[in-house]
Parts: sequence; structure tokens; C-alpha cells
Amino acid sequence: MPSVEQALQTIQVCHWLSNCYLDIHLFRYDSKREEIYVLAGDNIGITIFSNGTWEFDYEPET
Repeated sequence: MPSVEQALQTIQVCHWLSNCYLDIHLFRYDSKREEIYVLAGDNIGITIFSNGTWEFDYEPET
């Protein structure tokens, strides 16, 4: 189950993405890692941790 901080931050991140007119393609909670992953737009991946912090997933193009 997501933490309260994580749930609130997820709402804020999804709101920001929708304000930028980006489609949210994937929304997943991983119970083993206790992380939420959001995939939006063409290549924006965001991981939201149980303490409410989040980060972009960055994979450099080769």
C-alpha cells in the first residue's frame, strides 16, 4: 500500500503532467520496492518513493 506522502506526491506529479498535456501511459505500484512508477508522454518516466520524493528516470540516448 502506498504511503500517504507517496500518494499525495503522485497526485501532484500526475496533475503537473496533465497540465503539460501529456498522456499518462502507465501507472504502477511495486509492492516489493514500495515505489510508484509513472510513464508519460513520449519518454518521461518518474519514480515516486515511499517518503514522497521523486525523480526522473534518465537513460542517455546512444
